[in-house]
Amino acid sequence: MSWKWEYAFGAEEAARTAPPDFLAAVELRADELVRAAEALHVHGRAHEDVDPTGHDIIVPGGMFSYQVVVRSERVYIVQITHLGF
Repeated sequence: MSWKWEYAFGAEEAARTAPPDFLAAVELRADELVRAAEALHVHGRAHEDVDPTGHDIIVPGGMFSYQVVVRSERVYIVQITHLGF
């Protein structure tokens, strides 16, 4: 398995109606988070500790919240907020 990111919960539904430029900014930062998590947790599947705390990231036009699940080798985007201006 290799590290990936994906939308979780209601973020997937919200992404369907968000503007493409906003989603491009979210996806660019999500790709960066995946690379960082992969470098930090080289043996992700063997991880036995608690997962890191999720955080919020501000992007042009809004923000998103994410959670890293090391044993699954995933970065989940759990909420996106587009400000609409």
